This record gives sequence, structure tokens and C-alpha cells, in this order.
Amino acid sequence: MSTDTNTEQLEKDTLPSEQATARKVTKKEVVKAFWRWTFFSHANYNYERLQATGVIHALSPIFKKLYGDNQEEMTKALQRHMQFFNTEPHFGGAILGVTIAMEEEKANGAPISDDMINSFKTGLMGPLAGVGDTLWQGTLIPILLSFTISFGAKGNIFMGPILFALLHMGIMWTIGYFSWMEGFNLGKEGIAKVLSGSLLPKVMSFAQTLGPIAIGALSAQFVKVSSPVKFMLGKSTLKLQNGVLDKLVLGLLPLAVTMLTYYLLKKKMKPTTVLIVLVLIGVVGGAFWII
Repeated sequence: MSTDTNTEQLEKDTLPSEQATARKVTKKEVVKAFWRWTFFSHANYNYERLQATGVIHALSPIFKKLYGDNQEEMTKALQRHMQFFNTEPHFGGAILGVTIAMEEEKANGAPISDDMINSFKTGLMGPLAGVGDTLWQGTLIPILLSFTISFGAKGNIFMGPILFALLHMGIMWTIGYFSWMEGFNLGKEGIAKVLSGSLLPKVMSFAQTLGPIAIGALSAQFVKVSSPVKFMLGKSTLKLQNGVLDKLVLGLLPLAVTMLTYYLLKKKMKPTTVLIVLVLIGVVGGAFWII
């Protein structure tokens, strides 16, 4: 009986001490790390490590909280996160949210190795970059441009570029914050379940369909190409644009220019080179009264 009493007393005495030494990051520190990542993920973007120094800068408040009094562990933390890292910063922020949770567990004695953390980051940076680039560059930007660029073309600065910037930043920051915090809250197991579920493929399929539709609508509205060529048929005149091309496919020339641009970009041609090609086509076509 006395042995059980002594054991219970020992557990009561040691439990508060263990809780006192536990290292826990606060929500404020996690949010601070998010804003650092949002504004500085590409601040020192380089070909050797890409976003690695941005990761270090973003997670510095976390490292100071977890390893600030242990110079050796602080050095190890900085070294393991100086490895090559590159992802889409908003959707990919979930990776660093999980990384914070893993660092917290490691600082409290969990058997998490440096290789485990880096393998997790490396394994997810590609898939989440694909998701982010598809939903951001291939879907969100074309949709926002589809209704703001027309205002900008008419000289309305607020409803054009300013509204586009506000909507773009507001949506992406909201997505980035949600991804970052959910990554921290769910941990690596939760993120793995999200990526392996059926919802993500459906979202990707929807985005891959909606993006080209929006780009096609923009092309039809803003790519203006026509031909002034005329043919004399006896006493009548046949206009190439109205009498032939528009009869075949309405907007055939704008479509051809759009598809040419797409083809050149798919061939890995630089955007500036593509612009030069289009300018040359316009100059030559205009000089010979073809377009």
C-alpha cells in the first residue's frame, strides 16, 4: 500500500515538471512565421537552394522559441532547413506548417530525425507546387483578368489594376493562411490524408478545365487580328475577312495567333522571344497589307 502511495506521489511530483519543460509554440508565433514566409519566401531566391533562405527567415521565431537556449540544436535546425526547397508559396505553405509541428515534437524529445523532416518537405514540395500553380496561375489569374482587364482598358484604374491586385492578394493570402494553419494543426498525417483523398483530384480537374475556358474567353475578347485583303471578282469585291475567314470560323485569325503563341511557349521559347515573333508577324503582315 505504501509503495503505491509513493508511486502516485512521484507521478504527481514529476508531471508538473515535465509540463514545465515542454516547449510549445504559440499561435501568435505561427502566424508571425506565416507573414514572414508570405513576404520573404522569394527575397533571396537563388539557383543553389531556391527558397531555403526564405524558409530559414520564416521559421526563425520558431527556432528561437524551441532551441534558443541550445546553441547546438539551433545550429542543427538552421543547417537542416538550408537544404534545397522550392514550392508554390501559398498552397505549399502547408508544408512549413507541418514542419513547425514536427520541429515542436522534435524539440520535446520525439524520435524525429533531420532526414525525416527534409524527406517530408522534399516529398510534398512538388505535388503542392503543381496544385498551387494550376489553381493560381492557370485558374485564378485568368478569371480575375476576365472582368478587370476590360475596366483597365477603358482607363478605370480602380476597377482595373487596383481591383485585380486587391482581389488577387486577398484570395491568395486567405488561401495561404488557411493552408499554413491547417498544416500546423493537422500535422503530416492529416496532410497525407488530404492529398490521398478524392476531393483534391476533383478540384484539380475542375481547375484544369476552368482555366483554359477563362483564357479562351480572354483571347476571344482582346486578341484583335483581321485581314484587309480584297479580291476583285468581275464587278464585285470579295473581302477575305468577311467573305471567307468569318464564314469558315468566326475569329479564325485571333485563334490562329493565340494557338501560335501557345505552341511557341510549349516549345520552351522565352516569353520575350514570343513577343518579338508576334511583333515581326505584325510588322511584316502590316507592311504587305495582309493583316
